[in-house]
Amino acid sequence: NLIKLVSTGYLEGFYYKPRIDKEILAQHSKGLIGLTSCLKGEVPNKIKEGQIDLAKAALDEYRQIFEPGDFYVELQNHGIEEQRTVNRTLIPWAKEFNLPMVATNDVHYVEREHWEAHDCLICLQTQSLLSDEKRMRYVAQQFYLRTPEEMHELFAETPEALKNTLAVAEKCNLLMEFGKLRFPVYEPPTGFTREHYLRHLCEQGLRDRYGIEWKQPKNPQEKQIVDRVEFELKIMEKTGFVSYFLIVWDFVHFARSNGIPVGPGRGSAAGSVVAYILKITDIDPLRYNLLFERFLNPERISPPDIDMDFCYNRRPEVIDYVRKKYGDDHVAQIITFGTLGAKMVVRDVGRVMGLSYGECDRIAKMIPPDIGMTLKKALEINPELKGAYNNEATVKRVIDYGFTLEGLSRNASTHAAGVVIGAEALTNVVPLTTGTNSNEIVTQYSMNPLGDLGLLKMDFLGLKTLTVIKDALDLVEQTTGRHLDIDEIPLHDKKTFDLLAKANTIGVFQLESQGMRDLCRRIGVDSIDVIIALIALFRPGPMNMLDDYVNRKHGKVKVAYDHPLLEPILRETFGVFVYQEQVMQATSALAGYSLGGADVLRRAMGKKKPEEMEKQREIFIKGCHEKNKIPRGKANQIFDMLAKFAGYGFNKSHSAAYGVVSYQTAWLKANYPVEFLSAMMSNDMGDTAKLGILIGEARNFHIEVLQPDINESGVYFTPSAAGTAGGGETAIRFGLAAVKGIGEVAVESILEARAKGGKFTSLADLCERVDGRTVNRKCLEALIKSGACDAFGETRATLFSRMDRALTRAAGVIQDRNRGQDTLFGMLHEDANGNGKPETEKQLPEWPQHELLAHEKELLGFYVTGHPLTPFEGILKLYAAHQTSQLPELKNREMTR
Repeated sequence: NLIKLVSTGYLEGFYYKPRIDKEILAQHSKGLIGLTSCLKGEVPNKIKEGQIDLAKAALDEYRQIFEPGDFYVELQNHGIEEQRTVNRTLIPWAKEFNLPMVATNDVHYVEREHWEAHDCLICLQTQSLLSDEKRMRYVAQQFYLRTPEEMHELFAETPEALKNTLAVAEKCNLLMEFGKLRFPVYEPPTGFTREHYLRHLCEQGLRDRYGIEWKQPKNPQEKQIVDRVEFELKIMEKTGFVSYFLIVWDFVHFARSNGIPVGPGRGSAAGSVVAYILKITDIDPLRYNLLFERFLNPERISPPDIDMDFCYNRRPEVIDYVRKKYGDDHVAQIITFGTLGAKMVVRDVGRVMGLSYGECDRIAKMIPPDIGMTLKKALEINPELKGAYNNEATVKRVIDYGFTLEGLSRNASTHAAGVVIGAEALTNVVPLTTGTNSNEIVTQYSMNPLGDLGLLKMDFLGLKTLTVIKDALDLVEQTTGRHLDIDEIPLHDKKTFDLLAKANTIGVFQLESQGMRDLCRRIGVDSIDVIIALIALFRPGPMNMLDDYVNRKHGKVKVAYDHPLLEPILRETFGVFVYQEQVMQATSALAGYSLGGADVLRRAMGKKKPEEMEKQREIFIKGCHEKNKIPRGKANQIFDMLAKFAGYGFNKSHSAAYGVVSYQTAWLKANYPVEFLSAMMSNDMGDTAKLGILIGEARNFHIEVLQPDINESGVYFTPSAAGTAGGGETAIRFGLAAVKGIGEVAVESILEARAKGGKFTSLADLCERVDGRTVNRKCLEALIKSGACDAFGETRATLFSRMDRALTRAAGVIQDRNRGQDTLFGMLHEDANGNGKPETEKQLPEWPQHELLAHEKELLGFYVTGHPLTPFEGILKLYAAHQTSQLPELKNREMTR
């Protein structure tokens, strides 16, 4: 009932704050305890305002709403005179209505001395300064957790009210059932059980993926694949996750059937052959030697976790499908809480204290940026911060307040991908609220508590790279007529590996950072397995392993194995443990662990719990001796080595799935650079900095990026044959929607008019043919300044000077046209070509070069008609020659001058 009331208050009654009415309260009052509330409550507030009869009526109404004995007259005493006045009225009413009294104390902070830090928090929440006299504030030093002795002193006249605090506590009997799965149940087609239907889908999938008939494998290899599927299905049936797999298959099947790009996999789910043949994932676990037990361990049963990547733009369609399938009241997105970290709390506290931005920034920059950094730790490791704390009163005050507030929730938002699905209406289990967008329904519990309650959590992630790949493939089909299936491209393409070896990886998924580019050069990428290893190795922890991997790959260090049984496991990574799966396989091969048991050991090694580690060490040593006669000393050595790498090892299933996406983007860039970069630019057109990088990359590939053109550009960036390079689609035309100040609605209006009446011949022609409500003055100004109207053959200065007149004239022409009249004005002023340009109007000289370039940079993010440094081209070439030692006799001092 409490969950229902809280959810209703946020979803239906919200107005500045969540609200419910008495009718809803009466419907859900059973099992709840009600109190008359603080001074803001209805009864005390009416007493305070002198409305005694109304206060008494309200008290009686609440008494009838709650069950007998469950409604209390609440007494408070925080040193506020109004509370004493209210209490003097409430005490006799409690006797009159035969209601129990209870003494309460508002606790806004635990310790009495925390009141100033709480005052800072109030200012943060109300966006005010501590020095503001009119701001919201609480009585100082009153709202802390009082001791029993202090409460007895405050309520000496009503001892029964103090005793009732215990009575209320004893009445509270909230039971939350943990460990019980509350997954929705998938309803299979008529005639199937869930288990039967999953097997039916797997039978079809085996045929589609491997060409294998389940009941008639032709050879030992096919039999091995069938046995793997059977093994996985039995574990799913035994652990009760059949419905889970069918639910995931269902919404992925919906996405694929509707042309929504789906990622090849994410996380450990890629290790499941069943997930592969159901087309939940798209990489073959057998080809990449991935382990099912890393995903669903029969020896450590926990709910599987299948996170899915979808096209960024169409991800909401998948979530809407799930809502319709299971019911709006069964599906919600997940809340996430932002907390006050060390840097954030210093900036926030400093701001409410009235410190300048620069002063707040100075203190915050003394706090190291490490993950998990706290103020206490920062003071210990940074002498500069310690000195400021000891010697500057303001800094000490900021940090002291920060100690109290650090770690508190600062704001709530909607998780980027998390969705929860329940077997019943979610308000039976979890309170709901609205998200950042008022149309979003969001849980009030975060991710981990939802899992504890047994609800199905799914990550529906929007991966922009999938959108880029889809857009690039569509452009390839438009320009070449070839329909490509990205999952069927060759995995041994020389052009792709040449591109990666040269580190031309701008736009290549996971490989475009400077560090990754340096590594691509060092390592010499020559196979997809190397890409997978790169993604696993390029992390802070295993950097030493990375150097070892590179040196072994290039023969600088001899590849050696601590035991011959490790060679087939570590051959692909040149004897270096890179993946968690390798640790599991090594444990199984050396000590006879099952793969499930090996995963349990790997987890224990990763957590480094001493007692568990010593227990596992003895089991490992014993297993090594019994299975392979490995001496105790050698087994000990191998165990220590595995324990070291287990903490750094990466999930190969995840790395392989993302490695495939990396290869796909590199293949498109190597083989269809114009289409790929056009798709990249279209998807990053809102990010001017990224757009500038992509335009620079296009020029590195000798692809010209053409300015926007009112008669040639589409909504987005498109391949074009109009480049000066000539011959086929060798250029990219700037999309109109990428020009700042021009929205997609305006662009659609322009394209619609162009499709109906052909190319625009003049500014007047443009204004008369488009919808003036969308293509307004601001939009027209952006079109002219960006160069999109250069096709009219007039200077931008001329076009800009005529803009207001053209818009006014167009409004009159359109109005007359709507009335079915032609205009004498139009007939008199159109020239022989019908371009609407008055014969007497002269051309204005073009704006100065610096002004043209400034407009282009502002609206496009790059320069079209030149570059500010063009006048200095000669000296720049001279400098470049000097930098490459072509002019060794030229001294640095002279060059600088």
